[in-house]
Amino acid sequence: MATPLTDSDKRKQISVRGIAGLGDVSEVRKSFNRHLHFTLVKDRNVSTPRDYYFALAHTVRDHLVGRWIRTQQYYYEKDPKRIYYLSLEFYMGRTLQNTMLNLGLQHACDEAVYQLGLDMEELEEIEEDAGLGNGGLGRLAACFLDSMATLGLAAYGYGIRYEFGIFNQRIMNGWQVEEADDWLRYGNPWEKARPEFMLPVHFYGRVEQTAEGSKWVDTQIVLAMPYDTPVPGYKNNTVNTMRLWSAKAPNDFNLQEFNVGDYIEAVLDRNLAENISRVLYPNDNFFEGKELRLKQEYFVVAATLQDIIRRFKSSKFGCRDPVRTAFDSFPDKVAIQLNDTHPALAIPELMRILVDIEKLDWDKAWDVTKRTCAYTNHTVLPEALERWPVHLFEKLLPRHLQIIYAINQKHLDEVAALYPGDFDRLRRMSIIEEGDCKRINMAHLCVIGSHAVNGVARIHSEIVKNTVFKDFYDLESTKFQNKTNGITPRRWLMLCNPGLADIIAEKIGEDFVTDLSQLKKLLDFVDDESFVHDIAKVKQENKLKFSAYLEEQYKVKINPSSMFDVQVKRIHEYKRQLLNCLHIIAIYNREYYIVELYEFIV
Repeated sequence: MATPLTDSDKRKQISVRGIAGLGDVSEVRKSFNRHLHFTLVKDRNVSTPRDYYFALAHTVRDHLVGRWIRTQQYYYEKDPKRIYYLSLEFYMGRTLQNTMLNLGLQHACDEAVYQLGLDMEELEEIEEDAGLGNGGLGRLAACFLDSMATLGLAAYGYGIRYEFGIFNQRIMNGWQVEEADDWLRYGNPWEKARPEFMLPVHFYGRVEQTAEGSKWVDTQIVLAMPYDTPVPGYKNNTVNTMRLWSAKAPNDFNLQEFNVGDYIEAVLDRNLAENISRVLYPNDNFFEGKELRLKQEYFVVAATLQDIIRRFKSSKFGCRDPVRTAFDSFPDKVAIQLNDTHPALAIPELMRILVDIEKLDWDKAWDVTKRTCAYTNHTVLPEALERWPVHLFEKLLPRHLQIIYAINQKHLDEVAALYPGDFDRLRRMSIIEEGDCKRINMAHLCVIGSHAVNGVARIHSEIVKNTVFKDFYDLESTKFQNKTNGITPRRWLMLCNPGLADIIAEKIGEDFVTDLSQLKKLLDFVDDESFVHDIAKVKQENKLKFSAYLEEQYKVKINPSSMFDVQVKRIHEYKRQLLNCLHIIAIYNREYYIVELYEFIV
């Protein structure tokens, strides 16, 4: 007679390993049907193309989730050093096509959709663009997440789940008109809400000195609700996580004392708290010193660091490792990358947690913080560098202002010891900029509080070392390095230009998909007439497709044999697209006048 299973043994049967994958085309079709009927509660008589897109997205997601859970289980078991990429922007774009490619499901899904009498391109077009970034900074963050997953690194992206992403652009009467991007209107099939990990974030209040140290009290609390999105690597079974925070007011927000009249106002006031994650600021190269922006920056940092420390302490080995509670091994297990100065508050926030809550002494906390944090500089434009007014910090984050002053004082003491009497150098290197309005230089805070600083192109990194942060480079030259911006070839070649990707693969194989240095092998074919002809053919086919799209969408006919100059980007007043438009006009005028002059001479 078999021994009855204990409750613990029974629960062991709840395993992702026991779940069958999608398998072949027939399985994709069955899963599609199941989601259409049981997830979306529709039948073919009332289903819309959007319903079909959601059914396909859920079908692909089924295949993703098992790998996602197994990846996180593996990280828990092995306890590797984890990378936390903090960014206020993640320009992820669309997910469906990229996920099918990375999981190797594209052909099975294409065939299943075709057998169901549907159009794959039409379904892909229905997906809302996750435009939670403005351009280079946000797209770099997205490409890094893709690359780290493809490399099998234990990496997490942390940012804000903006309800309204980058504005939609329409051209009316020759003018750009911006419209709100309500990208969550129909829901997002790729994200998973995690209310069980909701965390408090504090604002305002005052600092109280007690026998145990500084206490930040009388604060206003906003809750940070996490939404997780899977980030699959390319055909390697690794699925990492991007966690985006959404602001929620606590139930007692402004409701401590109310009568019937006050209740309505109090509930309406919840919007003030939840505005934090409402909208993405529409630029990434221009500093706007607004209180809401500073709230966004602290909101993502405060929630993320609580999450990082929770994971550090509760890892398989952390719960029985006294070194974890002493934070000696924190920099060995945690790497925090600051994507520009927007998450700069991670430095004083980590210091606040270590000193005020974990009770480490200042010097040890500073050593842990500096060895944990690294900083990527994105721009040297003066108008883009963040300089926050001290009076705003004093109101919104009083304890952090004290910590920044303390960091600055110790830093200036070190500089003064190395360069005695050089008061101009002290002024240039201070985090606090004196003047009519005292300001905090967030870039200086990042450089001082990080063990590594990089630019995003060789020329940029040289400018950073030789001009913008020259004094800091003279002080600690070894921390400065370069990381040239890269892009993922999966999205930006295989998906954007599959014809070209196929030709390249025929000549040099498919290894270039994860190793772009392999593209050097194409140099052997520069004089191969058939290869050059094939590339020209793909280019012409793409131009024909674009010409047809332009005519269909905008009723404009163009000659596909023309030279094309295409930029897929909203036109910002400070971006290079506007310069390019002026350049096109200049070329047109120059050619026009040359023709006029020629006709006059003839």
